[in-house]
Amino acid sequence: MNAPAPPSSPHASPRALASRTASARRSEALAPTARGLNFFDIDGSLRQLAPLYIDHKLLAHLTPHLSALGELAGNRLHDLSETAERHQPVLHARDARGRDDEWLEFHPAYREMEKIAFGQFGMHAMCNRSGVMGWPERMPAVAKYVFHYLFAQAEFGLLCPVNLTDSSSELVRRFASDDLKARYLDRMWSQDMGELLRCAQFMTEKAGGSDVGAGDLTAVRDGDHWRLWGEKWFCSNVDAELAVLLARPEGAGSGGRGLGLFLMPKTLPDGSRNDYRIVRLKDKLGSRTMASGEIVFEGAVAYQLGELDQGLKQMLVMVNSSRVSHLARAAGMMRRCLNEAFQAARHRNAFGRAVIDHPLMRRQMLKLMVPTEQALSALLYAATAPEKALRLLTPIAKYRACRDNVTVATGAMEARGGNGYIEDWPNARLVRDAHLGLIWEGTSNINALDAIQRAVGKVGAHGALRDELNDRLAQTPGLPGQFRTRLEGAISEAFRFAEEVARHPDNERFCRVAAGKLYHATTAALMASEGLAIAAAGGDARRLLLARFVLEHRLGRADPASLDALRWEDEATGLLLDDAPVSLAQAASLLVA
Repeated sequence: MNAPAPPSSPHASPRALASRTASARRSEALAPTARGLNFFDIDGSLRQLAPLYIDHKLLAHLTPHLSALGELAGNRLHDLSETAERHQPVLHARDARGRDDEWLEFHPAYREMEKIAFGQFGMHAMCNRSGVMGWPERMPAVAKYVFHYLFAQAEFGLLCPVNLTDSSSELVRRFASDDLKARYLDRMWSQDMGELLRCAQFMTEKAGGSDVGAGDLTAVRDGDHWRLWGEKWFCSNVDAELAVLLARPEGAGSGGRGLGLFLMPKTLPDGSRNDYRIVRLKDKLGSRTMASGEIVFEGAVAYQLGELDQGLKQMLVMVNSSRVSHLARAAGMMRRCLNEAFQAARHRNAFGRAVIDHPLMRRQMLKLMVPTEQALSALLYAATAPEKALRLLTPIAKYRACRDNVTVATGAMEARGGNGYIEDWPNARLVRDAHLGLIWEGTSNINALDAIQRAVGKVGAHGALRDELNDRLAQTPGLPGQFRTRLEGAISEAFRFAEEVARHPDNERFCRVAAGKLYHATTAALMASEGLAIAAAGGDARRLLLARFVLEHRLGRADPASLDALRWEDEATGLLLDDAPVSLAQAASLLVA
C-alpha cells in the first residue's frame, strides 16, 4: 500500500490532511516565541549601553551573572513564572487544628523564583551590603536595576516583594531605633531563604487611594510600642514577615501631617502571631503570581519609625527608588514585547514574504522599538543621575514609560495576531501585567501632577535636569550642528512649556502633556549622546537615529507636511530593523535629511 502524499502536495488526500503528521507540519508555520533565548545575550542595546553607565571593573564582574540571569529568564525562570501564573496563591483561613491562623499556600514554582531573586542574585541586598555575587562592596543602584530589567522580562509580580524588601530596609536603616535595626536589618538583607525577612508596604485604605492623607488606620500607644486598629485595602506581598505602613496616632491631626510611620512584624519576639488578619486575596487583572490582599488590624503590635509627625515625609524617601524600579520593570517588559514582536514578524510569512518585510509592519515595529529604547536610556540615566535631577526625572519617567508599556504590549500582541490573544502564548499576560504599572507608586495623573505642580512649580527641580541635559549635549562632540540645534530647541521648549503649565493652577489639565514633553526631550538628548559615545568606541550609532524618531514622532507634528519629508525614514527603518551595526556616517547622513 502506497504511503499518503505529504500535506503540502496538491495530491494529498483529505484523510492525509487531517493526520497528526499533517497537523504537526502545519504547526511549523507558526512563529516561535522568545522562550529559549538568552535575554541578556540578545540585548545589543543593553550590552552597548552598560559600559557608559557601569564602572568597567564592576561590569566585567557582573557580566557572567547577567548572562546567567538572561539564560534563566528565557528558560527556567520563564517556565517557573508560567507555572506560578497558572497556580495562584491560595488563602487558608484556618490551620489543620481549626485555629484562626490564616496562611497562604504558594505553588513551589513561586518559591523557586524567590530563591533565584533573593537567594541566587540577592537583588534586594546588592545595594545594601557587601558580598552579594562575590562583589566586595555595596553595588551602585544601576547594577540592581539592570537585574530588575532582565528579571522583569520573565516575571513581573515577584519584583514587587524584591523592591519592597529593599526600599523598606532603607527606611528601617534611616529611622528605626538601634534595637529594631539589630533585630531586623541583617535578616532583611539575607540571601538565606530560611533567615530572610521579606517586607511589604501597606498604604492604601478605602477612604484614600492616591490621597494617602485620608487614611484612618489608628495607632494607640501601648508602652514601648503601638497597637494598630483598622483596615488596609490593598496590601501587596500580603504575607510578608515585616510591613512598613502609615497610621494615624491617636489624637493626631488630619491629613498627611497627622500620619506616623511604623514597622509591623508578622511574628512577635515571643513567637506568637501578631494581631491582624488577612481577610481576602485580591483577584487581580495581572501580577497574579504575587499575593495582594486586604488586612484587618485588631490591635497589631507595631514599632515607631522616626518622628510621629514626619511619617509621610519619611515614607517619601523611598519614592524615587520605587519609581525607578517601576521604570525598570516597564523597560524590561517592553524589551520582552519587542523581542516577541520580532520573533513573530521574522518567522511568519504572509502573502508570499516574511511579515517583517511588509512596509506597514516595518513602521509598526519602529513604533514598538522607539519607546522601548527610550525607556532603557531613561532607566540607566535615572539609576546614575545626580540626586537633584531625580526629583523631576523619576515622576516623568514613571509616568510616560509605564504608559508606553501598555501601548507596546498591545502592539506586540497585534504583531503576533490571533495567537497573541490566547493565554497559551506570552502576549496576553504581558498586556495584563503592563497595566499595573499605571497604578503602583501613583497613577499617571498623580505622577504628572507631582512632576509639574510640585517638582517644577514648588521646588524648581527642572533647572537641575535641564542643566544636566544641556551639559551632556555640550560634552558630545561630533553631533551635526543642525541636529544639535534641534535637540537644544526641544529641551528649551519642553522646559518652557512645563514652567508655563506650573505657573497657574488652572493649567492642571496640561500636566500630562508637559510631563510627556519633558520625558521625550530628555530621552532624545540621552540617546543622541549615547549613540555618539558608542560610535566613538567603535560601536553602533543607531541611537542617533532613534533620537531623531523621538523628535519627529513623539515631540513633532503627527501630520507631516509632505511624504517627501518622511523619505529618510525608509533608510533609517531598514538600518534599525537590521542587526548589523549602524556606522556614524550612515547615522549622521540621516539626521538632517
